[in-house]
Amino acid sequence: QVQLVESGGGLVEAGGSLRLSCAVSGRTFSSYGMGWFRQAPGKEREFVAAIGSSRTSTNYADSVKGRFTISRDNGKNTVSLQMNSLKPEDTAVYYCALVRGWTVAVGSGGLYDYWGQGTQVTVSS
Repeated sequence: QVQLVESGGGLVEAGGSLRLSCAVSGRTFSSYGMGWFRQAPGKEREFVAAIGSSRTSTNYADSVKGRFTISRDNGKNTVSLQMNSLKPEDTAVYYCALVRGWTVAVGSGGLYDYWGQGTQVTVSS
């Protein structure tokens, strides 16, 4: 049974930073791609960032490029999202997800196989 557990969300002022982490159990973590997605109230879920199993392949939504950085630690079975220069429009529930069968970063949420429960990020203006 695969389990993904996010942590690190919270309330921050605009311009501040947060670091989200996702711990993965139950799978050979290093073999799978990982991604972060978010969903704001009243909006559809959207892609934020992804990293391939090789760690050299990353992909970001245009809205977060240059501000967010995704990374993974295969020894600790974790994936992280460093979020800097946060804006009120970054407010959302953030989800991590795991995708099988891809070595590159995958931006399509429909391809992901497992999802975490989400962590709330609120950015005040």
